[in-house]
Amino acid sequence: MREFRKMAVILAALALLPGARLPRTGPVPQAKPEAATEAPAVPQPEKKPEEEQVPKPQPAPAQNPETPPAASEVPTPQPKPSEIPAAPAVEKFGPPSPAPEDLTPKPPAEQTLEEQHLTIEPESDADHAECTTELQSLGVVFRETPRIDDNNGCGIDKPIIVSQALPGIALKPEATLRCPTALALARWMKGSVIPAASVALPESGDITTINQASAYICRLRNGADTGKISEHARGNAIDIASFSFKKGEDVAVRSRRDDSTLTGAFQRTVSAAGCLYFTTVLDPESDAAHETHFHLDVIKRKGDFRYCH
Repeated sequence: MREFRKMAVILAALALLPGARLPRTGPVPQAKPEAATEAPAVPQPEKKPEEEQVPKPQPAPAQNPETPPAASEVPTPQPKPSEIPAAPAVEKFGPPSPAPEDLTPKPPAEQTLEEQHLTIEPESDADHAECTTELQSLGVVFRETPRIDDNNGCGIDKPIIVSQALPGIALKPEATLRCPTALALARWMKGSVIPAASVALPESGDITTINQASAYICRLRNGADTGKISEHARGNAIDIASFSFKKGEDVAVRSRRDDSTLTGAFQRTVSAAGCLYFTTVLDPESDAAHETHFHLDVIKRKGDFRYCH
């Protein structure tokens, strides 16, 4: 028995020696248990250096809604524009700059005479000569005077000073006008006023004087501070306050709408007839600004439009 064991040990040692061969009849090695078939490894794309260096974003840790945020996480409230204090004003020398609304042009009705930047209208030499020739033929007493320029558009290019509207009919005080205004006055007196007076007031005799309240004067309409320039400021207008007669009393221009006398009829007649000679006629029935006189002017309008009230 011991010999058999020795023999087995010798054979085992021989089997471990290099180049040793096992006997053909030796024990057959058993196969290992079948392992799961492994899929072939798929080659992975090589990562770029940039991608390897960029850290992936980490999900924010869940916060307890009841846990207040840290002081550094609380947003700082921003003030509203209206709550931002204005910068201290820098002291400047000289007049203050105008406010934006002051730079907006005013409408003509709100402009002063200086703001309108008007100019004097030139007159044709030929037209002026023709007009003065006709005045002379009617017997108007006048004299020429140098050009008037009172700035801001006030003035007359070729003014005349009228002392008698017609022969024997004085204009008091004498009036500085443009020739077309004096010519319209003479025609009105000759064609309408004198005939109406001879019919309505024959006992008063002839008209001796026209008492005027205003001729040339530099101002706006109705003497206002703002608005359109008056035709008086251009020599185009004259205001008649009353008529003096050789025998009777003066006939003052006043409201006579309900005056049923011949004097009332005379005033209403000459007021209506004025629109045949002047382009504007305003009488005491027009407004409060004309309750004591006739306003007569020769302003030119489109289509020869006339305003008579």
